[in-house]
Amino acid sequence: MTPAFPFGRISRFFGAAACAILLSACATTKPEVAEKPPAPTMEELLAKAADANTAGRKEDAVTLWKEAAAAYPADKAPWSSIAQTRYDAGQYGEAIVNAQEVLVRDPNDRLANSIVAISGLRLSTRALADLSRQNNLSGSIRTESQDLAKLLRESLGEQVLVPPPVAAPAPAKAVARGRARARVRQAAAASSGADPFGALK
Repeated sequence: MTPAFPFGRISRFFGAAACAILLSACATTKPEVAEKPPAPTMEELLAKAADANTAGRKEDAVTLWKEAAAAYPADKAPWSSIAQTRYDAGQYGEAIVNAQEVLVRDPNDRLANSIVAISGLRLSTRALADLSRQNNLSGSIRTESQDLAKLLRESLGEQVLVPPPVAAPAPAKAVARGRARARVRQAAAASSGADPFGALK
């Protein structure tokens, strides 16, 4: 009795099917993974921030400087730029915080030390002016303020810490109007007085 299906043909069929499956598996391509672009360098981030700052987009510049500070934590340049920008904007508290980040990285940085000192003085001056205006500057606070003011005067070599405001010169139009009024008054006085030529003098 002969088998209905010869084993040789079946084994060849299964072998061919297995090869086809393996070849089809090899033929499928993996989807290409997009390569991650390289991280921008410190110089590129600082250049972008400088462009934004020059264009007047201060907050965009600060955001870029913060990105640079996060990407390169040992570098003081981004913190220095943020401190200077905050100082220029009159945001002295934030200027001090960012300048202190510079000083963590370089304790001898002259700009950062200057920003901390001057911003601190300006904040203190504001606070003392507010207290003085409210008549609440008394007791030990008043004594300590006077001692600090004396120390500052001696350090700066100045007799007065905050000079009084200088009166702005009168605008040229106001001066000309004043002279014209004076001439009118002289003319009126002359017409009513004994000397008819007084206005011409």
